[in-house]
Amino acid sequence: MSVETSKDVERFPIPNPGLEEHVERFTDVDKAAGDRAYHQIVMMLASVPVLAIAFVVVYFAVPKETYLSVFADRYNAQNLLLGLTGGLAVLLIGVAVIHWARTLMSDEEMVEDRHFAASPDADREEIAADLAWGIEQTGIARRGMIGKALAGALGVLALPALVPLADLGPWPTAELRKETIEKTIWAPGMRLVNDVTYQPLKASDLEVGQLVNAQPEKLHDLHGTAFQVEKSKSSIIIVRMDPNTIKIPESRKDWHVGGILCYSKICTHVGCPISLWEQQTHHLLCPCHQSTFDLGNSGLVVFGPAARALPQLAITTDAEGYLIAKGPFTVPVGPSYFERDSSLDFKEGDQ
Repeated sequence: MSVETSKDVERFPIPNPGLEEHVERFTDVDKAAGDRAYHQIVMMLASVPVLAIAFVVVYFAVPKETYLSVFADRYNAQNLLLGLTGGLAVLLIGVAVIHWARTLMSDEEMVEDRHFAASPDADREEIAADLAWGIEQTGIARRGMIGKALAGALGVLALPALVPLADLGPWPTAELRKETIEKTIWAPGMRLVNDVTYQPLKASDLEVGQLVNAQPEKLHDLHGTAFQVEKSKSSIIIVRMDPNTIKIPESRKDWHVGGILCYSKICTHVGCPISLWEQQTHHLLCPCHQSTFDLGNSGLVVFGPAARALPQLAITTDAEGYLIAKGPFTVPVGPSYFERDSSLDFKEGDQ
């Protein structure tokens, strides 16, 4: 077997099946069909300028306040007509081009052999020889210490690139987490206030089925970044439910006031603020990823990607009847993180 034949076998291990017999299209063998396709394409393309002009006329001539009734639904006339004229113009161009390609353009198949992905042996041998010659010219084989010094210099040069990574933030030690992301300004005796008016909330003013977005009273004393950071952790929702329709575990019997319960407003999935309240089911729905929490059963997850119950804040009332916190949250609020101890979160069956 010759060298050329051997290379052909290596390059084409599977026999070439060849091209299938070419079948003429109907528009190629029937002149009338080809003419019809030609006229159809021209008509579609000729309609585009008409639609474009109609688009401009509609924009200026049809009042924005005009509405059309279509199958008992009302639509803005200008928006509807602009969409129809502009959309149909673009559609006709696309259909015409596809029709042109499938019926009139050349239908002959062409074949081009694919070349080798690897370079020829002669080229690779030449490159290897050039590389060896270049290394020899450096003299590194006779003066090996230069190579070691270069490797050391390049290795140490990585330090200036790594040191600025310290600016990404402090190392998240347990002590630092305890004083930052795991801590809020909630404290014993702090009043719960409306998150818009900052007015304190009386237990007697809340009705069954009502949900109120609230904040700690001391939040409005903060400003700038401190205010934003604390608001992202301390935001709460307060709901009042019929005590006879909710399930309160023994360990949380004194966490509510006549069916008034308080939970973190921050979803435990990725930290979205939530307040979509379903009064009949006592469910709270997160708008981001549809995690659903049962506020009538300690904030447990009943649907969605969230894996932890909403943290509950123990509350009571002061001498004037205003709602106050009995203390801080007993578990960190917000989404999970690697170092978080999830064993402390409330789970189904806990008492």
